[in-house]
Amino acid sequence: MADRTAPNCRLRLEWVYGYRGHQCRNNLYYTAAKEIVYFVAGVGVVYNTREHKQKFYLGHNDDIISLALHPERVLVATGQVGKEPYICVWDSYTVQTVSILKDMHTHGIACLAFDLDGQCLVSVGLDSKNTICVWDWRQGKVLAAAPGHTDRIFDISWDLYQQSKLVSCGVKHIKFWSLCGNALTPKRGMFGKTGDLQTILCLACARDEITYSGALNGDIYVWKGVSLMRTVQGAHGSGIFSMNACEEGFATGGRDGCIRLWDLNFKPITVIDLRETDQGYKGLSVRSVCWRGDHILVGTQDSEIFEVVVHDRTKPFLIMQGHCEGELWALAVHPTKPLAMTGSDDRSVRIWSLVDHALIARCNMEEPIRCAAVSTDGIHLALGMKDGSFTVLRVRDMTEVVHIKDRKEAIHELKYSPDGAHLAVGSNDNSVDIYGVVQRYKKAGECVGSSSFITHMDWSTDSKYLQTNDGNGRRLFYRMPSGKEVTNREELKLVQWSSWTCVLGPEVNGIWPKYSDINDINSVDANFNSQVLVTADDYGLVKLFRYPCVRKGAKFKKYLGHSAHITNVRWSHDYQWVITIGGADHSVFQWKFVPERKSKETLHIAPQVYYVAVHFPNGFLTAHVGSSVYKEDLPQLKEQCKEKHRAMAMKKRERAPASGLRLHFIHGYRGYDCRSNLFYTQTGEIVYHVAAVGVVYNRQQNTQRFYLGHNDDILCLAIHPVKDYVATGQVGRDSSIHIWETEFLKPLSVLKGFHQFGVCALDFSADGKRLASVGLDDNHTIVLWEWRKGEKLSTIRGSKDKIFVIKINPYMPDKLITAGVKHMKFWHRAGGGLIGKKGSMGKTETMMSAVYGWTEEMVFSGTCTGDICIWRDMFLVKTVKAHDGPVFSMHALEKGFVTGGKDGIVALWDDTFERCLKTYAIKRAVLAPGSKGLLLEDNPSIRAISLGHGHILVGTKNGEILEVDKNGPITLLVQGHMEGEVWGLATHPHLPLCATVSDDKTLRIWDLSPSHCMLAVRKLKKGGRCCCFSPDGKALAVGLNDGSFLIVNADTLEDLVSFHHRKDIISEIRFSPVTGKYLAVASGDSFVDIYNVMSSKRVGVCKGSMNYITHLDWDKRGKLLQVNTSAKEQLFFEAPRGKKQTIPATEVDKIDWSTWTCVLGSSCEGIWPVVSEVTEVTSACLSNDRKLLATGDDLGYVKLFKHPVKGKYAKFKWYMAHSTHVTNVRWSHDDSLLASIGGSDTCLMIWSHETEGRREARQCDSMGSRPPVSRAPPMPEKLQTNNVGKKKRPIEDLVLELVFGYRGNDCRNNVHYLNEGADIIYHTASVGVVLNLTTACQSFYLEHSDDILCLTINQHPKFPNVVATGQVGDAGDMSATSPSIHVWEAMNKQTLSVLRCHHSRGVCSVSFSATGKLLLSVGLDPQHTLTIWKWQEGAKVASRAGHTQRIFVAEFRPDSDTQFVSVGIKHVRFWTLAGRALLSKKGVLSSIEDARMQTMLSVAFGANNLTFTGTISGDVCVWKEHILVRIVAKAHTGPVFTMYTTLRDGLIVTGGKERPSKEGGALKLWDQELKRCRAFRLETGQIIDCVRSVCRGKGKILVGTRNAEIIEVGEKNAACNILVNGHMDGPIWGLGAHPTRDVFLSAAEDGTVRLWDISERKMLNKVNLGHPARAVSYSPEGDMVAIGLKNGEFIILLVTSLKIWGKKRDRRSAIQDIRFSPDSRYLAVGSSENAVDFYDLTLGPQLNRINCCRDIPSFVMQMDFSADSCYVQLSTGAYKRVVYEVPSGKQVTEQAVIDRITWATWTSVLGDEVVGIWSRNTDKADVTCACVSHSGLNIVTGDDFGMVKLFDFPCPEKFAKHKRFLGHSAHLTNIRFTNGDRFVVSAGGDDRSLFVWRCVHASH
Repeated sequence: MADRTAPNCRLRLEWVYGYRGHQCRNNLYYTAAKEIVYFVAGVGVVYNTREHKQKFYLGHNDDIISLALHPERVLVATGQVGKEPYICVWDSYTVQTVSILKDMHTHGIACLAFDLDGQCLVSVGLDSKNTICVWDWRQGKVLAAAPGHTDRIFDISWDLYQQSKLVSCGVKHIKFWSLCGNALTPKRGMFGKTGDLQTILCLACARDEITYSGALNGDIYVWKGVSLMRTVQGAHGSGIFSMNACEEGFATGGRDGCIRLWDLNFKPITVIDLRETDQGYKGLSVRSVCWRGDHILVGTQDSEIFEVVVHDRTKPFLIMQGHCEGELWALAVHPTKPLAMTGSDDRSVRIWSLVDHALIARCNMEEPIRCAAVSTDGIHLALGMKDGSFTVLRVRDMTEVVHIKDRKEAIHELKYSPDGAHLAVGSNDNSVDIYGVVQRYKKAGECVGSSSFITHMDWSTDSKYLQTNDGNGRRLFYRMPSGKEVTNREELKLVQWSSWTCVLGPEVNGIWPKYSDINDINSVDANFNSQVLVTADDYGLVKLFRYPCVRKGAKFKKYLGHSAHITNVRWSHDYQWVITIGGADHSVFQWKFVPERKSKETLHIAPQVYYVAVHFPNGFLTAHVGSSVYKEDLPQLKEQCKEKHRAMAMKKRERAPASGLRLHFIHGYRGYDCRSNLFYTQTGEIVYHVAAVGVVYNRQQNTQRFYLGHNDDILCLAIHPVKDYVATGQVGRDSSIHIWETEFLKPLSVLKGFHQFGVCALDFSADGKRLASVGLDDNHTIVLWEWRKGEKLSTIRGSKDKIFVIKINPYMPDKLITAGVKHMKFWHRAGGGLIGKKGSMGKTETMMSAVYGWTEEMVFSGTCTGDICIWRDMFLVKTVKAHDGPVFSMHALEKGFVTGGKDGIVALWDDTFERCLKTYAIKRAVLAPGSKGLLLEDNPSIRAISLGHGHILVGTKNGEILEVDKNGPITLLVQGHMEGEVWGLATHPHLPLCATVSDDKTLRIWDLSPSHCMLAVRKLKKGGRCCCFSPDGKALAVGLNDGSFLIVNADTLEDLVSFHHRKDIISEIRFSPVTGKYLAVASGDSFVDIYNVMSSKRVGVCKGSMNYITHLDWDKRGKLLQVNTSAKEQLFFEAPRGKKQTIPATEVDKIDWSTWTCVLGSSCEGIWPVVSEVTEVTSACLSNDRKLLATGDDLGYVKLFKHPVKGKYAKFKWYMAHSTHVTNVRWSHDDSLLASIGGSDTCLMIWSHETEGRREARQCDSMGSRPPVSRAPPMPEKLQTNNVGKKKRPIEDLVLELVFGYRGNDCRNNVHYLNEGADIIYHTASVGVVLNLTTACQSFYLEHSDDILCLTINQHPKFPNVVATGQVGDAGDMSATSPSIHVWEAMNKQTLSVLRCHHSRGVCSVSFSATGKLLLSVGLDPQHTLTIWKWQEGAKVASRAGHTQRIFVAEFRPDSDTQFVSVGIKHVRFWTLAGRALLSKKGVLSSIEDARMQTMLSVAFGANNLTFTGTISGDVCVWKEHILVRIVAKAHTGPVFTMYTTLRDGLIVTGGKERPSKEGGALKLWDQELKRCRAFRLETGQIIDCVRSVCRGKGKILVGTRNAEIIEVGEKNAACNILVNGHMDGPIWGLGAHPTRDVFLSAAEDGTVRLWDISERKMLNKVNLGHPARAVSYSPEGDMVAIGLKNGEFIILLVTSLKIWGKKRDRRSAIQDIRFSPDSRYLAVGSSENAVDFYDLTLGPQLNRINCCRDIPSFVMQMDFSADSCYVQLSTGAYKRVVYEVPSGKQVTEQAVIDRITWATWTSVLGDEVVGIWSRNTDKADVTCACVSHSGLNIVTGDDFGMVKLFDFPCPEKFAKHKRFLGHSAHLTNIRFTNGDRFVVSAGGDDRSLFVWRCVHASH
């Protein structure tokens, strides 16, 4: 019977060839012992280069992918991949495990880093959230964990100069983390304008918050704090994979194969290009670099390790090599020498010396190698290739002997026969070929018995037989060399096999498990001498079995090291070693075979040698290599700056002018190269773009409003499905997309960082949440955004060809299409990328437009030949001919489509493109009379089409916007010049007209008055560059580009005269002033010709300028010409002869110039910017009153200067709207308007000139003056404003000033003294409040995100004023929504620690330990978990389920850090903290007769281990240890809610429920044993019988009551002082602000109305009504108050006496709102009975109802009177706003009437004016209340989320921009502005608190 035990011999890993360079970085370091540590496969390797020895760490069970070195450089941390990956911390000297960290990550551990003192380790996971964990690695516990980023993180590092700060970087981000408590909080690095947002691959931290990081493009980004400070451009040619910091500086290594060394300030020291060295090669890529002293270690992508000595850097030492990426399958051993041969998919064959542990030969082949064999004499090496060929080399010199290809499939196995005569070659073609070696490998036979690929072969010792294994698990035998199959098994019985490498056969049965039929063993090799078998399998295991092993399931020894599948295993020729090779890890392992005779198991003990670190002096590195470069530049730079500063210092710069410009109207639309960029908005306005401006055009009023957020040409525009938001994309190096709303023109989101050169197409998804964009870069990158968050969802290279259009599938937002040059692609989103497929059509056509149809798979696209292609999924169904020439635009309708093409025809189609229903030709003949201009030609090319409001909107290539009525007439709305630069501009001398002439060969006359239209146009034979009106305005001169000019009649534009004397462009043309006798014509060939207009003759030529003429001006007399040239000359000529004059600069200013358009001379030297090239300022124009100089420049700015502009660099006002150079500016005849024209943006812009006075008036109007949608006569104000005299200022911000309220009804022990009793601290809603008792000032801690439930203070003197507060929360998932405890400093409100906890639902009790270092918390989760924290570190010490029912309080004993007591429902427990375990004992009752366990509410402590617990029955139990020793019966008559132990004297205060009597009360002070007591009567004007919180200070007791009061009681005299008041029961429903004073009323469910004074910070009065109150309101004079109650009654009080003036109850259900009319005559009472009753107050206090409003659709929510008291508006529970007449109660239904009402107040949450206050998740949370400020400029709202929001008013566009303010709990019930808009008061429902916010008004 064969032995089934494991063999006694064993293997020991002796050497590993290779290094993991692929997909890993920063994984190679010097240890303290100057050894090298790295990893390969699943093995950590420590390599001693001097002794050429390796040690191995074998603690991992899968691929290692990350490594970090401890700062002391002995310990190493490594992280692995796998389903449950773990981190090992191990000692590089003993290679033993120190710590294992597990159970936090999934998938793998991508990066690791130790902090400065080596206590903490941070790790980053490969899971989807890239979780970041901070470990106390010695304890193996997690200190903090947080989701790292949505995308991969490549590097993480501790900031070694700042405590508890980390930096992580990765795909398109860098984040700066701070660790506070157990919360890791990130801040994203702001790339800003300094650098492109891109992937950061590595980083290193330096002093002063500086972080250096290496980017994917080879730049180094330098960060200061979280902002990008500067970039080091082109530090490497491409990605920087590794950055290593050491004492001398930094080393970086990149994909370009270079190592760069930098000093500590990141100045370059030197560069080492490894590709250029002897060992280098093309494509060498550095993955890891480590610099120590004068040695640099480099790891490469191709598994080499180099060592470079700095001073001899041209000769790096290659100290380790391995196979590159690609599977490694081939392995053979030399028959007589200790050599191993390996061949891999990297196409190299390598020979390794097993004795020297080195690579001794390498040869590159043409094909990937799959198997190898060495001939028996050791001369030939045969290699089987992946392509079916095999090659034979001579081992000696690696030269080729023969190359044979007989097969198509890979050769998987080949073997030489033992006699050396034949070579058997087994292929994946299921056959084995036999070749004769001596006959130059002539084919001798073929074995064809297998039905599957050949996996293994062995020869018999006599070379007569061959056995094979195949993929089907069959074992076959063949006779050699013929290859005939042996079927008779008898003749095989005596065959001896020369080797055994087959996995099948009786001898190796035992290698397979007993009951399994899987074939996961890849290779075996038998050692016949020692009778052992070695196997290699798919799980990375090397196993040793006895040989033969016949029975299944034999025992074995196994060895880990390879991470994944081992592809081959072989014994060396003398059986000393086993060689294994890994497939995926492409490493070669050499194992030493230890036979069994050395059975003492010689242990491998490392000798204990200690190394002393040698420090080189700093001069060792040549430190001054890089600095000399900059020296020679410095003198020049300094000189330049000095020059400029001198000029500045000489003259004080002139101030900028007081008046300014406002963009008024733009003539132009970008149609010539953009498509589908024209839409109707929600309100029927038209939105489009031109130059850098988004334009919203109101066609009824012919006015424009502008979005000016872009700074360069806008190229595309898309509109949100709701038609209120617009997205525009612009040109630029890092081009941005702006999403803005069309009403207030405010940006909602700016997206950038992904598109280079520009954004050429955009589209919103049907739900409006996503936006797709296409860039103009070479790959036409597509990005899918979640635009609200500014997040990129996916990005992909779109196509090499230009993309014209992108559309998101309206039914499936994960799908989209792009169409463009020669392609149509269908995409679907896959994670962060997109997967695209080309549409399949025959000939690829260029697509110009595309839309989705009526189902998700139908797509329609328009081609450049005029066809419409109809697609289903990705297949072309059919094409329809639609237009002659390209189909530039399409639009889908509910039923059908509309298309527009180059042929100028708009076509309407049915929904299948079967029939064309109607066509409209754009022709002059059908132009409607109301058009704002003229059509230049019939059938202009159509570029954009949009439908809405019963019209078709059409944009043409010629820059016209037309509106086509469905019945046919066409109205022209806007137009501008066509393609080509516009240079010529002239304003009329006395009419509001201007003329322009352009390269588009047209001359146009424009009306500048309100009609804003083009009056006339004339086509010219050539383009023109200048024009000028004659002084009488009757003639117009035009200079053309061919050197000719004409004079035309200014009205009819018909020729009067023309000349052609020059060849070059006519650059400027000017009539002489007054009579216009002479005409000066300047040309590009540097002459000015002077013509006599009357005689039509040239009378003079001005010669002498060096270059072409740019500007001309006449003096007033018409005798002198001033000329500027492009060579910056200022010349003067006399008219009419043209004689050149020389005039000194001082005289030039004295000359009276008729116009000034020149840009040179002392009177305008200040217009030139600091960095001026000659061509910078292109144009100027002086206003007619000579006070303002306007200029235009090459950057697109229009600037205003005060004239004269003397002194350099004058101050100015600047305006951006043109996108490129401004070619000309001109003032109108009365200086009221300025016209400017843009060169390539073809725009004519009209700016209104706003003098100071006019501008102020304008601003006030413009706030409310949005044109309403109904086009009636001008509307009255929406809201009566009571501070008309003052300047109206919008409110910018709210600041929390006061909080009235205290959470006393359901929380305990939450009032404490601070600072020896000077301050008290308490909480309400989600705010911690510190109240100073002397000043009555409150300060707030506002960091909680939800209600605070508990509060405690740290009593230890080392932690003064340290407070812990615990809050409500949802999940326990450690994200931002989980409940948290904040530990904070009460005086400066600094957060000291945030503890995110697993107490789902909330934290109900917190308590500090005696030393103050531990914090105990109790959760509201079902287990009522108790947790103990080290709060400073944020570390959880211990946690345990507390009780099945609610625990109310848990408190540490005041003298202990380990003992605490918890009390709750029928529960008291005594706990001990033991290490990290919590042990507990139940309270034992048995010692006292018939004592039963009651519900315990409170706990206090006495000396000698006494504990007191207060019960729900009023008894107090006294416990010694955990045994009940005594009961103090009826300590209070009701529950004992709170107890407080004073540490100083041991006295105990109790608070409970008890009616005050002679002996008793709700507050008692007891002695230390709780035997004697003194009761206090709480005298506050009403009986207080329930105390919830007590605290004792010096001679004072602080009491918090159930009635939400906080009272201070003197111990001596029992005097009571109320410090805080609040409503005891909520919700608070009613709010009323006094009309003139800073006081307000609140009415609540607790049946009280209270009067609060804001300036006095207190409650002035309260009235008990006996019923819950619902509404309260002041009369307009403030002398009466009306109160509505829940039972339907209402009461009117007189304010002075608080007497009841009248009361009435006409309804049975709650009064929801009550209002006095503004004239004090009527009282309106709105109730839940869907009614509003009117009472006439002039009839006296009997209050008879005079009328009521009927047919209200639901209960009344809010009411507002109109200013004239004639109407009332109601918002109702049916979300309907209705208006009624007063007092008749008739409903007003006419919208026109409603629109004209001015309201006295506005508190409605409904109505068109307040659409914007509703957020996107209204289904989750209603807006409950609102109030418009008295100025009418703002509205504040409250909602169910507890947010106060501040909006501008009116806000008719959905989802308006706002500021939000947190502090309240869930729902807000009411909100009001106080008089004068000084404060906002908000009332909380659940939190029973009133918040007073101070309004911060905008500065003037």
